[in-house]
Amino acid sequence: MSMHTGIFSHAQLADRIGMVLQAEKAAAVYFDNAATSFPKPPAVIGAVTDYMTRVGGNPGRSAHARSVDAGEAVFAAREAAAELFGASNPMRVLFASNATDALNLAVQGILRPGDHAVTTAMEHNSVIRPLREMEARGVALTVVPCPDGRLDPERFSRSVRGDTKLAVVNHASNAFGILQPLRDIAAVCRERGIVLLADCAQTAGIIPIDMERDGIDLLAFAGHKGLYGPTGTGGLVLAGGFDTALLRPLKFGGTGSNSDSEVQPDFLPDRYESGTLNAAGISGLNAGIRHIFSLQDGVKSVHSHKKMLADRFINGVRGSVRGFTGYVPAERIETGVVSFNIAGMEPSEVAYLLSERYGIMCRPGLHCAPLAHRTMGTFPGGTVRFSFGIFNTEEEIDLSIQALGEISSGKR
Repeated sequence: MSMHTGIFSHAQLADRIGMVLQAEKAAAVYFDNAATSFPKPPAVIGAVTDYMTRVGGNPGRSAHARSVDAGEAVFAAREAAAELFGASNPMRVLFASNATDALNLAVQGILRPGDHAVTTAMEHNSVIRPLREMEARGVALTVVPCPDGRLDPERFSRSVRGDTKLAVVNHASNAFGILQPLRDIAAVCRERGIVLLADCAQTAGIIPIDMERDGIDLLAFAGHKGLYGPTGTGGLVLAGGFDTALLRPLKFGGTGSNSDSEVQPDFLPDRYESGTLNAAGISGLNAGIRHIFSLQDGVKSVHSHKKMLADRFINGVRGSVRGFTGYVPAERIETGVVSFNIAGMEPSEVAYLLSERYGIMCRPGLHCAPLAHRTMGTFPGGTVRFSFGIFNTEEEIDLSIQALGEISSGKR
């Protein structure tokens, strides 16, 4: 028997959502997936709707059916994330409101005054701002230069000190799509006894990741980007060998467990998940991850599709877009992110014309990553950023090349 929402069953609702998304897609081209992915798979919207209309309870807060169903929905998402990232235990998947929230838990939860931390010159503000705050509290910080946008493992190794406690490295730049040699960095960290925190906001669901194989101790992810979940979702995943005594909670409060105690629980995930979780969003995140699993080659197919689109774009603009400057060779773009400028035009002007005249949506400016733009020589103006998703097509790439050709030649 099907469940109903108003006059529509959930299956009918999913079909109608799919029709609406296709209609919206026909009217515009969305190249801003690095900010948040769009459209979401109909299964994601269906999962959120199902939670809000059928489940509705607070996970872990009671033994009644709705609360139990809510707990099962959250645990299913933990299992999906653990499988995606090669984590040994689903209970080591800690949900947060976004990658920024997860990064703050790791950075502020581990570092103490007198510690030393290392990061790169390609970081997003969600990394560098918490680290600068900890620096103001007495933590020493080294920012390793990346002259061409890529971190040199030897240079990283030379930046490590005897008191280095934490290394924070973005797996791939949100502004330029450059992938960092994470396994080489992890090898240095393992040898020197340093905790490695990987910012995978731009690679989760796009680049195959295995925490054990890749040597990642802590992995921060965004649920609403490459995992196709709703906004307000993300998390921090702890490797099986990571000692949780090193990570203090930032929030304290109700967890639904040990309610007879005034002291925060010391077991996972409750130690780090005070307050009611975004269970509806997490249900959508579960559906987003499982949508990736449903693809023929899973994450590998996502990576291949995005790389194909980036290659097509870079090859297409050569010779056809006057004054085009790309900042990363096509062979080094791994996440479907392309940053560029048009000579004589501000990034904001290019983005405005693309949106108003051609229905092409992208993001201009510094992309919350001024450090990366300084490294790549594009500060303070920034760049135009195209970030492709699994629902983008070759026809949309060709349309954007044509549009940029007309804009660059003054046909506006």
